[in-house]
Amino acid sequence: MFSDKANRIFQEVIEKYHEVNTVDQSFTNPYDRDNELLEHLLFRKCWIDTVQWHYEDIIRDPNIDPVAALTLKRQIDASNQDRTDTVEYIDSYFLDKYREVTPRDNATINTESPAWGVDRLSILALKIFHMNEEATREDASQDHRSKCNEKLNVLLEQRTDLSKAIDQLLEDIENGDKYMKVYRQMKMYNDDELNPVLRKK
Repeated sequence: MFSDKANRIFQEVIEKYHEVNTVDQSFTNPYDRDNELLEHLLFRKCWIDTVQWHYEDIIRDPNIDPVAALTLKRQIDASNQDRTDTVEYIDSYFLDKYREVTPRDNATINTESPAWGVDRLSILALKIFHMNEEATREDASQDHRSKCNEKLNVLLEQRTDLSKAIDQLLEDIENGDKYMKVYRQMKMYNDDELNPVLRKK
């Protein structure tokens, strides 16, 4: 199943990141882009999400230096763009994989593309990792740990459901019961011509 591979790689990424546990650490993708393209993209996708998760923690420090906060905001913006681009690369992979499938006459379209489901699965892996940390944190109260454990169980159930849904969607596309139609993200605020503030510069 595709979701088994994705969840395994996401866990690999998160554990690898936390060996050093800093947003400034170097990034190395262990999967070869030419021979393991899907694995390469999944690893990169979750690495982007993991670094951004920690960016979001840092920027919420009430005592953060304003200049540092602005620099970090720019990094978050760039990370968001990188995340979106990588999602589109993953969708391009699936479009190519299923390019010869002829949809049935009654085939339907899904509310989201496979890669945007993968995006949610990657974020969910991070939620599970960090909620588990809170549920087992020894310096936290028993009440805190119990509440976090309840949330963790919900997240684990959500991962099971989402994994099944993604696998079912891919199977439906492969069988011609659904078809892919990808709309590229047309973010306007990063574009010198579309953002009126940037255009004035």
